[in-house]
Amino acid sequence: MYGLLGEHLSHSFSPQIHKALGNDQYTLFEVSPENLESFLMEKKFKGINVTIPYKKAVMSFLDEISPEAEKIGAVNTVVVRDGKLCGFNTDYFGFQYMVIQTGVSVSGKKVLVLGSGGASVTAVAVLQDLGANVVVISRSGVNNYDNLYLHKDATVIVNATPVGMYPNAGVSPVDLDLFPALECVLDIVYNPARTKLLLDAEKRRITNANGLSMLVAQAKEAAEWFTGTTISEDVIETIM
Repeated sequence: MYGLLGEHLSHSFSPQIHKALGNDQYTLFEVSPENLESFLMEKKFKGINVTIPYKKAVMSFLDEISPEAEKIGAVNTVVVRDGKLCGFNTDYFGFQYMVIQTGVSVSGKKVLVLGSGGASVTAVAVLQDLGANVVVISRSGVNNYDNLYLHKDATVIVNATPVGMYPNAGVSPVDLDLFPALECVLDIVYNPARTKLLLDAEKRRITNANGLSMLVAQAKEAAEWFTGTTISEDVIETIM
C-alpha cells in the first residue's frame, strides 16, 4: 500500500495524481503528531509521501536518508526497503520544475521565500542552486513580516506557507503593492488553484504559478522511487 502522510489531508489531490501515474493502491494517512512514531514503526505501507507538518519530523525515525534530503533537512518520500525506512526528497525536483516552467530566470535576482518550514528549505535549496539571492521571511526571524519594506527590491516572491490554502482561502501572506520591482509570484498552494496571492499577481500582470506543477512533478519522481522504474517527464503536463 502507498499513500500520503499528513495531519489534515482533505485538500489533497495526491490520490488522483498517483492513480494517473498507474498506482491504484494510493490512499491518505491522516495521523496525529502523537501517533506519528507508531505509524512509521508499524510499516504498514510500501511507500509514502510526507506533507505538512511532518517533513522534518519523520527524519528522526528513518534508517537511511538520501544525501539530497539530508542537505535540505526535509523528507517528503519514504520507502520500505528490506525492512528499513529510507527517506528521499522529491520536492526538490518538483519545485525546480515549477520554477523553470514559468520561464522566469531567478539567477542574480532577489527572491523572498515566505515561511521557514519543510517546503521553505527545499525552495531555498533550489533557488540558491539556480543562482538566486534568497531571503527567508518568517514570523520571528531577522527578516519578518514587519520589516518587508527592507525588501521592496525583490523581483520574485515564493509562498512556502499554507496561507491561502483551502478551507482558509481568500487571504494573502503579503501585500504585493510593497514590491514595485516584482516579476514573478510562485505559490506552493494548489487548492484553490488561484489563491488571493496569485489573483493579486494577475491583477498586476505579474507572471505567476500555483503549486500543482510542483505536486505532479514530485509525485512522478516519488513514483519512480516506489516502483524502481523511470517515468517520462512528459507525463507531468499530461496529468496537469
